[in-house]
Amino acid sequence: MNTFDVVNILERVYSDKYPKIKDIEVLLNMNVSAEIKKITAFADQVKSRFMGEDILIRGIVEFSNICGNQCVYCGLNVGNKNIKRYSLIESEVMNSVQDMYGLGIKTVVLQSGENSALDPVWLKDIIFNIKESYDMAVTLSVGEKKHREYKMWKEAGADRYLLKIETANERLYRALHPGMDYSNRRKCLRLLRDIGYQVGSGNIVGLKGQSVSNIAEDILFFLKEDLDMISVSPYIHHKNSSLDKNEGSDPMMVIKAIALTRITAKNVHMPSTTAMEYLGKAHKKKAMESGANVIMINFTPLAVKNLYNIYGRQNKKNIKKCDSQHINDISKKFARKLDFSRGDSFKPEKKIKRILSHV
Repeated sequence: MNTFDVVNILERVYSDKYPKIKDIEVLLNMNVSAEIKKITAFADQVKSRFMGEDILIRGIVEFSNICGNQCVYCGLNVGNKNIKRYSLIESEVMNSVQDMYGLGIKTVVLQSGENSALDPVWLKDIIFNIKESYDMAVTLSVGEKKHREYKMWKEAGADRYLLKIETANERLYRALHPGMDYSNRRKCLRLLRDIGYQVGSGNIVGLKGQSVSNIAEDILFFLKEDLDMISVSPYIHHKNSSLDKNEGSDPMMVIKAIALTRITAKNVHMPSTTAMEYLGKAHKKKAMESGANVIMINFTPLAVKNLYNIYGRQNKKNIKKCDSQHINDISKKFARKLDFSRGDSFKPEKKIKRILSHV
């Protein structure tokens, strides 16, 4: 395909409120290096226009790896008996938050497996203590919960919630998530938005049984959900998951999915995920050059950090505590300035709501 045709399709996908799925599929199927460069460069321009050039820094505390789900691709699945389970106590969570705040980070992500036994009051108290002690935004990622729990945490001060759909295709969702209800997942996303959270979701690229059309469906799903945050991650095989080993993610397909998500959704926060590093050292940086604008730094205590093992790989960066030198290295690696602000939603209506809530 000539350059003129590629640019024409990119312009359509960018301009249309809801692009044609066939246009997205055509772009995802492009494999010529020059064509991929056009896609990623276009996405980088969209990111710069809507989000600026800087990299948002967020800190994450993975406070428990206990999970009751049977997701066939995940190392935390309830059927994995080869993993040591852990749950942090409140003081351990607060110490981690203090560490990240001391480095200037203004957003903490509190994440765990989907555990029905999680005490909602315990988490509420942690949220309240963080908001009382520090000028920070709090993002939660603890799965499907009841309306009253979401509301309790929001009233305690939680700002955002990440609930990944993983795939927007219902048939594929059911195959990958035994015992889970696709419609309830979507219902939870609506509840979170109605309660007033800034809402994030995301997908996995490279899953067994996933087609290019499915990835295009995901991109349109994100757009129609009007999300504030979107995480596009590669599939990495875990030996203790029940999903048969397959070739996994094509790095360039993940990069194209990130780029096209940016081009369609425009003003959303998108991380370059840790999983990108497992595809090769250059891919995390490539994601940042193709639409991503967020880096997540792990502040989970060293004693348990490698037990939150979704991908079945040991992250060598988990053997030492994050410090200012590590932060500076990120800036050098990506050759961009770091943004330590809260990094709230760029959606105009969400900005208005946040301003009014502080009047």
